[in-house]
Amino acid sequence: MAADLSALLAASKNLTSHLSRPDLPSVQLSLDQIEAQSRRLVQRQPNTANDTDRANYLLAQAHTLITTIEEGRAETQEEFYRLLEDRSQKDWEARKRRLFEELGGRLGVENKAVAEMKMSTYGKGGLAASTSAPIASREQTQRQLIYGQQVVELNKARQRGEAHAIIHGLGYAAASIAGGTPGSSHQIVHLYDVLAKVTSEPRYAVPVEHAGAHILNTAPQERKYARVYLGNPDSREAADLRRQIARGAREALEEQYWDVLERTLRAKRVAIGGDPSDAHHVSEFVTSRYYANGEWTNHIELFQNPKPAPLWAILYTLVRTGRAEAALEVALNAERAIEAREAGFVTRFRAWLQAPDRQLSRMEREELQNVYNAHMLHAKSTDPFKLALYKLMGKLEPSRRSVPMVTTTAEDWLWFQLAMVDEETDGGLRGLADTLLGYGARHFEGPNGRPELWAQVLLVCGQFERAVAALLDHTETEVDGVHIAIALAYHGLLRVPSKAEASDIAPLTLSPTSPPALNLPTVLWRYIRPFVKHAAEDALQYVYFVCLSADQGGDVGKEQVEIAWELVRRIIVLSNGGPAWERLVGGFRTDGSRTPGTIEQHMALLKLRSKQQYNEQVLVRAAKESEDNDRTSEAIKLYNLAEDYATVVSCLARALGNTIAQSTPDVKCRSIEKTAEQILEHYAHTNRAAGKDKDAVEKLLKVRRAMDLKNAGDLQNAMAVLESTGLLITDNDMAKISKRAEEFKDMHESLQRNFALYTRLYMDILHQIKQSETRTYVDSQLGVKGRSVAVLAGMLKYRMPPDVLSYINRLSVEL
Repeated sequence: MAADLSALLAASKNLTSHLSRPDLPSVQLSLDQIEAQSRRLVQRQPNTANDTDRANYLLAQAHTLITTIEEGRAETQEEFYRLLEDRSQKDWEARKRRLFEELGGRLGVENKAVAEMKMSTYGKGGLAASTSAPIASREQTQRQLIYGQQVVELNKARQRGEAHAIIHGLGYAAASIAGGTPGSSHQIVHLYDVLAKVTSEPRYAVPVEHAGAHILNTAPQERKYARVYLGNPDSREAADLRRQIARGAREALEEQYWDVLERTLRAKRVAIGGDPSDAHHVSEFVTSRYYANGEWTNHIELFQNPKPAPLWAILYTLVRTGRAEAALEVALNAERAIEAREAGFVTRFRAWLQAPDRQLSRMEREELQNVYNAHMLHAKSTDPFKLALYKLMGKLEPSRRSVPMVTTTAEDWLWFQLAMVDEETDGGLRGLADTLLGYGARHFEGPNGRPELWAQVLLVCGQFERAVAALLDHTETEVDGVHIAIALAYHGLLRVPSKAEASDIAPLTLSPTSPPALNLPTVLWRYIRPFVKHAAEDALQYVYFVCLSADQGGDVGKEQVEIAWELVRRIIVLSNGGPAWERLVGGFRTDGSRTPGTIEQHMALLKLRSKQQYNEQVLVRAAKESEDNDRTSEAIKLYNLAEDYATVVSCLARALGNTIAQSTPDVKCRSIEKTAEQILEHYAHTNRAAGKDKDAVEKLLKVRRAMDLKNAGDLQNAMAVLESTGLLITDNDMAKISKRAEEFKDMHESLQRNFALYTRLYMDILHQIKQSETRTYVDSQLGVKGRSVAVLAGMLKYRMPPDVLSYINRLSVEL
């Protein structure tokens, strides 16, 4: 043990042997000695006695700082939980609405087509969760019809390859819906005004009769901005697009404010007199607002021009209403009076109004900043309109976004923010969007809930997907949201998510790594779902817009096209049959020639490049889905239209094999039989689809014919028709009977499956003939036929139920 401790001590000394220096003495102290030396060193330091007091004092002074931090933390936490609660509530409302739709569909009679649609590839993502929907009100139905007319016109123009002013068309529709009623309807009209300005959409639409003359002069509108909008957001082109969005939104708000100005003057019965100029209108408007009972509102600065006039308010209002030229003219006319108070203002004002995108040079903005700091920033009383003009011209203090008396309404505030936006600094339009999103919908919707105002806020800052989602969240604006989404997609200002990113519940997809995206197929399907069955062609008009996103990068564009094809197939499967259904898919004339349906006529809008692709992706696959969902007649017609003749007769054989057992055929059964007869007659002339399936169809139709004749009492013809099928041996030839028994396994499955049916049918016919008084067959002949059939049945006794075999044997004995 001692040896181990000695070795450990030696090893510990070697740990620091490489640090030793021969010129320094070694120090070996115990722990008690080290503590004593430390205490002596501390006592030698000056002012150490006051350190504790100073620390306490500093901590006491920091208490207000700690309290502030704690209060900020508490406020942040409270805001987080409030936003979380709002989000949870919205998600719950969306899920609840979807749940009610599900229950509505399940409470009704749900056919196989609905169940199959719910299990479809994209249906799992919310496209086809149910075919039921809340019953639309009369007002909503009227809106749908009016908007639907604009949708049809747009697709007609797209089909002709022409530009179309869809936003203006929808705006006119919204205005006609609004009529003379105030409120949200007029706000929706303003949304279209904003959108028209943002997209720079011209008001014209090329007339059909002049299409050839105008087509070369028509600027392309479809997907005009898609390449830039969906591309790199940091590119120069993307920045230019954001400038256009801000400028267009600002112009729309200016026109809107001019409308407010004129309505105010009319409401107050202000007499304009003989001066119809814009400046005079603005002057009267400013007076009506800020002059009452012989006094002007506080802080309004007056100029002798020649009579007292609130020039700052007039200049600002002219700029606010988009009357820049009139504003400059007023400033020049009053230049002497203005310059006496604000030297150099008129020159700077003119430079600002005439500058590209109203961007002054850095030097000019620095000069304005100096003037602003010197005369207005800390002044006790400054005309707020003068303050606003300086802020706009120099884009000063962008963080202070409000000016008292100037930004009094949401629209005024929005216009001011857009006028202050600088793409080169402060984040530009994207920075403004972040600020507005920070405020949130509740800040703008107000206590009465105005989703159209929040949607307008989002539109003006380029948050198009969020704007549509805001409208879709409210029943009263859902129809408008759908059509605004279509208009945005048409111009290429809508991003759609991939299948992997698409939400099952909410149409808006938000990701921390990519811009917002709107699930347009889901939006459109939910909209058309209530009228798919009875108005399939109208529903189809909306599906065409899914393919607008075919140019989106990655696999998204391809996915959108495939989703559109799937939606077309869903419409075919779910729509009611009859003439309307045949108009949808096409049909055949009496001479056998084919008539194209609505879908085939619009192949280009669905990105279907050839007739073959149309047959494969739409008709054949829709036929399979129809067959799986027990819509056999429609499936057969679709296979026939797709020129898949072998599958037509194969499907007919299966269908007839399934329905032949009905003693009293229903409408569906009769429809299948009629279709089979027509197709066989048509194929007989063209020599199509010859083979085992066609032979089975012919034989099964004869079995049905024999059943009908028997039920009608025509026993002799019933027996003859059934014998003509060759399914049974009736001449007591054992060689033939044995051969037929051996061949049975090679017969068509539908004939094998119904062996018991037509065997019993034949024996019943023989038995009734024997019992009838008008029989022409002698008993011995009937007996031979009956025994032959009974022998064949005995050889194939495992192909029929025992009770049927016993019944046949009993009738054979009686015969």
